[in-house]
Order: sequence, then structure tokens, then C-alpha cells
Amino acid sequence: MDTRKTILIASILVLFGILVRLLPHLPNSTPISAIAFASSIYLGRRWALSLPLLALFLSDIFIGFYDWKIMASVYGSFVLIGILSWLGRKYKNLFSIGFLVILAPIIFFLVTNTAVWLFSPWYTKDIAGLLYCYELGLPFLRNMFIGDVVYTTFLFSVFEYARIRTLSTVDIYPLGGILGVWIKRSR
Repeated sequence: MDTRKTILIASILVLFGILVRLLPHLPNSTPISAIAFASSIYLGRRWALSLPLLALFLSDIFIGFYDWKIMASVYGSFVLIGILSWLGRKYKNLFSIGFLVILAPIIFFLVTNTAVWLFSPWYTKDIAGLLYCYELGLPFLRNMFIGDVVYTTFLFSVFEYARIRTLSTVDIYPLGGILGVWIKRSR
């Protein structure tokens, strides 16, 4: 893929991530993980880290930032998810992508909820407090699962449709008019 096309697709992915985060949505149901997966597989490994973080940061400018320690856990979670998406690039099959879609919300849930437990005054600093924090985070985990499945399916469908469309674009030209003989010419 040429550089201009890659930059255009990268920009569209970032804008998509920003737009979805700014529009009303289920809490934690955003395309940030899906952007990591799709950019890793279709654009390259380095994009799997930069695009989700850029979409996250630019949308956070509008949404607002909060406690830096908890924000660091959010961004760190997406770095881990981006690195894991490299596995999807390596194996490129439905099983590995499905595995990532299941694993990403769990990583995000464990890292961010542990940070909330550690750095906020809302929970006792014992195992009961940690488990209570995890319990209260379960609806957000569910929403992230839903979002990751929906957005990953959407982005991969768009990319695969475009790829198949590009590969199978065929023009049919009449040869000899009345004879009804046709030739196919691929672009």
C-alpha cells in the first residue's frame, strides 16, 4: 500500500475513533481496541500502537482528562492491546482475531480497575476492596466486549470488502458487438 493511502486510512481510523468517543455510547464501548487490531493487520505493526493512542488522546482533549495515574493505566492498557494485536498480524486468522477480541477487554478491565483500586479513595486497600472494585467494573467489561465485537467486526468487514473489491474488480467489454463475445480485463 502506498504511503498516501496508508496515511489516509490511518486518518480515517483516528477520526472514526474520535467521533465514536464524542458521540453518546455505552460506557467503555468504543472502537479503540478495534482500531489497534485493524491497523496492525492492514497497515502495519507501528500503527497498532500509534493510531489508538492518538484517537484516545485527541478525544480526551474534548472529553477531559482525570487522575493521571488512572489515565496512565488506560493508555498503558491500549499499549498492551496494541502489542497483542501484533499476534493477529502474525497469524491472520479468525481464531487469533477472536482471541484478541476476548483478551483485550479483560486486559483493560484488570489493569484499569486495579489502578482505580490502588489510586482512588473509594475502595479499601485489601483483597475485599479489590474484588469490590472488580465487581463494580463488570458492566464496563461487558460493554467493552460488546464494543470490541461490534467495532472489530465492522472495521474488518470494511477492510475485507475493500480488499476483495480491489482484487476482483473486473470490467467486461463487448468484443465484436453483435457477436456477443465478452472479455474480462482486470484492473
